[in-house]
Amino acid sequence: MTCGVGADPETVAADCEFVDCAVGDRADGLATVTLSRPDARNALNAQLREELKRVLDAVEREESDVRVVVLTGADEAKAFVAGADVTELRERDMVEQRRASERPRVYERVADLRQPVIARINGHALGGGCELAQACDVRIAHERAKLGQPEINLGLIPGGGGTQRLVRLVGEGQAMKLICSGELIDADEAADIGLVDEVHGDDDFDDRVYDLAASMADKSPVALEHAKKAVRAASRMGLDGGLDYESELFVGLFATTDKDEGIDAFLEGREPEWEGR
Repeated sequence: MTCGVGADPETVAADCEFVDCAVGDRADGLATVTLSRPDARNALNAQLREELKRVLDAVEREESDVRVVVLTGADEAKAFVAGADVTELRERDMVEQRRASERPRVYERVADLRQPVIARINGHALGGGCELAQACDVRIAHERAKLGQPEINLGLIPGGGGTQRLVRLVGEGQAMKLICSGELIDADEAADIGLVDEVHGDDDFDDRVYDLAASMADKSPVALEHAKKAVRAASRMGLDGGLDYESELFVGLFATTDKDEGIDAFLEGREPEWEGR
């Protein structure tokens, strides 16, 4: 079964087997996208990847009211994403894998989504799952989570961006250690090296994820989009080019209604009413 195309993310997700989506249940403008393939610990097979891309396409449509996305794994799977589907990898030859590796894959789809994406890492994030978390904009992990790039144990290397995004997050030495050893690390060590941004236990994990998401969703959607583009540019451009790009985005916001509304609301001591334009 493959999900179809609908007018909104929840409609699209309703026709999916492995991806759920809830919009506005925790805060206005917030979508929780949940990967739910519990029998395989949310392993990324071709169907799950395709379904996720379709739901994200719906999230990004102009008529969508989504400002922030929380991406997570179903809790019953006891994993964020335990990795790629190894059976599929075994069955592919080089030609088939080259086709499957054509971009944009789910990793680029998450990284390039116009809305900020928070990874709610509720359990193991291994291999492709760790790469999916790296593609998100913020990573908040449960203290029980384990993370790593164990592809080397299969005679492979990370192929979903791990050799590139991981280096940018934790530095070359730490990335080399994780990728070449295949070792898994716990959430606290992941925070120490910069792979995740925060770690929480049962008492405050969801509160922190959704408090942060709601705080972001309360902002101007056009400013959020520009902020994500500017910050992402820092790891893709040289300093001078990045500063020029930041200036271009900053100046562009002066043509928006939201800029005027934000400043007027500040001066008048009231909450802004964003129009997203």
